[in-house]
Amino acid sequence: MKLLVTGGAGYIGSVVAAKLVAAGHQVTVLDDLSTGFADAVPAGATFIQGTLRADGKAALGDGTDAVLHFAAHSQVGESVANPAKYWSNNLGGTLALLDAMRTAGTTGIVFSSTAAVYGEPEQVPIPETAPTRPASPYGASKLAVDTTLAEYARLHGLGAVSLRYFNVAGAFGAADGTWVGERHHPESHLIPSVLRVASRVAAGGDREHVAVYGTDYPTPDGTCVRDYIHVADLADAHLLALRACQAGLHRVYNLGSGTGFSVREVIDACRDVTAVDIPVRTAPRRGGDPAVLVASSQRIQADLGWRPTAGLRAMVADAWQFTRTSAAR
Repeated sequence: MKLLVTGGAGYIGSVVAAKLVAAGHQVTVLDDLSTGFADAVPAGATFIQGTLRADGKAALGDGTDAVLHFAAHSQVGESVANPAKYWSNNLGGTLALLDAMRTAGTTGIVFSSTAAVYGEPEQVPIPETAPTRPASPYGASKLAVDTTLAEYARLHGLGAVSLRYFNVAGAFGAADGTWVGERHHPESHLIPSVLRVASRVAAGGDREHVAVYGTDYPTPDGTCVRDYIHVADLADAHLLALRACQAGLHRVYNLGSGTGFSVREVIDACRDVTAVDIPVRTAPRRGGDPAVLVASSQRIQADLGWRPTAGLRAMVADAWQFTRTSAAR
């Protein structure tokens, strides 16, 4: 298939692009490099540096079969401070992409959505039928795209799949021996943040520590519990979703392990993998952090046969490999 991967120089998009190239697809990556990295684009893919609005039509070209759409801003805190940025890029950019797709005759899209559309859940694990009550402009903008895709499917015959996922972790070892992992500035995700501290402590940074925000949640050890999924498992789900795009239908699937891990359990796994005594300091809760977020992925397992394969330790081990590889560059 001839495919366009928007945001394909970012963490998840680049891994999906690599798997698509390995599967024999003709892949074009469109990314403005505002948060992505040109060296993350896999060999064998065509790279266009640009935006959805200015360059989406050109990137689609002639005969593109489907789009895998990752180009979005994704920081919850920033979205609260600057909601217009998120609405303009996440929803506005997607509308421009969809119009370009209609012009080009591209009829399928797999969208990188988020569990943030659910807000504070009423039940755990969270099914796709749970009420959608996003607590941030980020989550609201992603939900608006989900709604838009449903309308484009109904009105224009688009085949669309939205994948709502929780915490993505790990790194991907490409066939050429290079590793692709998380590179956010600033880094807000737990596992790479903990491993960054481990790396600095191992190098003699005795003032480094990990902040644990809140230790009085109604969970077994008082810290927040989250669902983690390996980026390679996540990428496999996107390839399955691509084949599930069906004209006139918008499908929604949650992606998760169905098992939660607390902040303390994640830190302990990082200590085990790195053999570093990672210092921890407790801090007050952050506003808007639910106690438990765990996904039910029964629907995609039943429909598409997808199942996560990597556990927490494997995610941490791969992320640590990437952290050490990056430090050596």
